[in-house]
Amino acid sequence: MSAHSAGRGSRAEGLDPVRLALLASAAEGLSNTEALELALHQATAGLGALGGLMHRCDSEGGPLRLVAVSGLAPRTAERWAAIPVAEDVPPACAVRRAGYVWLDADSLGIGADGIASVPLPGRNGPVGALSVCTGEPGEPEPARRSLLHSVAEWAAGHLDAVPALAPTAARDPRDGVARTLDAMSDAFVAVDGDWRITFLNKVAERVLGIDRTAIGSVLWDVSASHVPGLEAQCRRASAERTPVNFDLRWPADQRFYQTRLVPLGSGGLTISFADVTELRLREAGRTAEERSAAGRTARMGHLTVALTEAVSSKDVVRAVAEHVLPPFGADGLVVETLEGGRVHVVDSVGYTADFLRSIDGVPLAANTAVTDALRTRTPSFIESTAEFIQRYPNLEGLTTGSTKHAWAFLPLIASGHAIGCCVVSFARPRSFSEGERTLLTAVSGLVAQALERARLYDAEHTRAQRLQRDLLPRTLPDLPAVAAAARYLPSGRGSSVGGDWYDVIPLSSDRVAMVIGDVMGHGISEAATMGRLRTAVRTLADLELEPDELLGHLSEIVGDLGEDYYATCSYAVYDPVTRVCSLALAGHLPPVIVHADGTVHSPDLSVNPPLGAADPPFEVHELHLPEESLLVFCTDGLVESADRAVDQGLAELRYFLEKAMAGRSYFSADSRDEASRRLDALCDDIVSALLPHRERTNDDAALLIAQTRSTPVGDIASYSLSVDPRAAGQARQYVRAQLAAWGLEELEMTTELLVSELVGNVVRHAKGPVRLRLLRSQSLICEVYDGSLTTPRIRRAGHTDEGGRGLCLVAALSRRWGTRFLGEGKCIWTEQDLPAGTLS
Repeated sequence: MSAHSAGRGSRAEGLDPVRLALLASAAEGLSNTEALELALHQATAGLGALGGLMHRCDSEGGPLRLVAVSGLAPRTAERWAAIPVAEDVPPACAVRRAGYVWLDADSLGIGADGIASVPLPGRNGPVGALSVCTGEPGEPEPARRSLLHSVAEWAAGHLDAVPALAPTAARDPRDGVARTLDAMSDAFVAVDGDWRITFLNKVAERVLGIDRTAIGSVLWDVSASHVPGLEAQCRRASAERTPVNFDLRWPADQRFYQTRLVPLGSGGLTISFADVTELRLREAGRTAEERSAAGRTARMGHLTVALTEAVSSKDVVRAVAEHVLPPFGADGLVVETLEGGRVHVVDSVGYTADFLRSIDGVPLAANTAVTDALRTRTPSFIESTAEFIQRYPNLEGLTTGSTKHAWAFLPLIASGHAIGCCVVSFARPRSFSEGERTLLTAVSGLVAQALERARLYDAEHTRAQRLQRDLLPRTLPDLPAVAAAARYLPSGRGSSVGGDWYDVIPLSSDRVAMVIGDVMGHGISEAATMGRLRTAVRTLADLELEPDELLGHLSEIVGDLGEDYYATCSYAVYDPVTRVCSLALAGHLPPVIVHADGTVHSPDLSVNPPLGAADPPFEVHELHLPEESLLVFCTDGLVESADRAVDQGLAELRYFLEKAMAGRSYFSADSRDEASRRLDALCDDIVSALLPHRERTNDDAALLIAQTRSTPVGDIASYSLSVDPRAAGQARQYVRAQLAAWGLEELEMTTELLVSELVGNVVRHAKGPVRLRLLRSQSLICEVYDGSLTTPRIRRAGHTDEGGRGLCLVAALSRRWGTRFLGEGKCIWTEQDLPAGTLS
């Protein structure tokens, strides 16, 4: 046998006010003995017990005497008629310990699953014990234990002058039980295994609308008991052998009855109906203010979660607008911060831009509701416009520019100092109850802590964005062969900068390099690496390196940074004369190509491993493009996310481009400015389509769109030259003829000198074949090709030297000049400005 005791617990917990009210009302006119029998019945009914006992302490220290019994066989009750106080049984233990006792095994031959006993309290200690024999496995739950204590306290007041039951009285308690059941305020019905009524008390007669002649009838045949759900619940309780509690609404009078079904060992069932109509109506009749207050309290829980997740100051304002304004019926919100002795607007809801400008930057020393709240650190509640003007007559003009007529000015205090003010406003005058004032003041504390965290984030995020902008190109060049637009999209969460970058680099002969890359990771270190790589790309591009060679050098740079550094990169060079785009990929996505007829496709290109993990050589792909096309480059942050695979994202990008091409032409612009505007609009449309919720993204993204153009055939002139001293003369002759055809006679003398020097150097120091090419573009480009890989360089010639000044002359006469190496030779090129007013 195992037993334990517990304290009384909270009186309110589990208290059954209906049953106690029934006890109080039913006890009027009853003797103490009948009152104790009624209390015992309520205790057994309330716990769904099989029976119960009530003992009184002998005043002379003798055994506990049985004074009431319910539901036990006479022979069993007789054995409990007198119990020594020292005996280890629940009633005696409850008296000795002055507390609740539970016995979880039937070692005393009662036939129950357990015995629960509580003391009957007296002025100087327990005066007896109330015990019930439960028929359900397991200890009674706390609510039912509390009911035992409450019934025992009530019964203790009726214990005086009640005689102990004699053995003969204990043998047949049925008459007392019947009287007790008849005196109940609950309706009580007993049925046998065939659902025939075996007993019903007077209240049951009234509720069911029948009399004692119905005993022996099947419960379902009694017309007044045809209550939806009752039969099903009775059959369920009988089948499962488990007590069932539920509410019924009686069809005859529409009253609510708390119904309890208790299976009997004989196969029958007891049914009790407690009228709880008033209680249910009170529960359902809570005032609108109580429901509103409960809703506001629940909203505050949601607000706490939202403020915890808020990152920026604007996130804080959005959380307050969503979770504070609706429950209070407010329609305006302004959150302001105190910086440098002035109050500045962070964000707002329900106000015009003109009004916000009028209150932004107000000095702390000014006489306003906001500055008063900040100086005093005390919330201020103004319930009407008249009250506002009375307090602040100098601000009467503000009320005409606002549609608000009641305000709560809540100072935001964090870390012991005022950091700002939260103003909640209303479209109509209103009063603020004490509960509302308390709740709004509590809200201001939550908002202050969140706003202080957010301001630190905002400062860090601003510095990070400034760094990111400094590392990326401020503008993209508008070149003869390529017009470009780009977007960099920082991740929506976190303050770290990213490593995505892009660039468009003009090369010689109107060729253009386009590069996009992504340093893996986020943070200052990754941004610095991105800056290094972008600088390196520009330096290497000036050397006119092929894409594979350039990526090889970049991979070495990344590898030297450490094993944890990796980057992806796509480097492409577009030649407008040949319309060939040479491309190499290091772990990066291939571009999407859009033709002028609206065709959209992604070329199937092999991709080398990322920079830092790949070893040369890098594979170079040559894409032959039409006269005009769009090359769309992006990093994976644009097309890949937690819920979208990269292949799906690329498919969505292609689908969007197809729709965009069908609805608008990007190849028939009247001017370069118009073409640039269209590309900018296309960038914005792509971002909106693929990243509709940028604030939720976890990765930064870069997008680069380049519109390629070919060089008109009429602007290209190419000539083959002999490899002998006659070549320079031939070149001058070709130059004069072509410049005359182009109307560029002003450049004839300079161009002849440049061509003579370049061709002369080839004849003297290189080898054939030799070729001259002239390109008319935004400048005049002269190119001399030869079959040698030697690098021409400027020498410092002395005063007496007869040669060595040719390249110095070339550098002086041209705007730019240089050399690029080809597969089987090199090209020396120069650029000259066109005469003013000349159209290329």
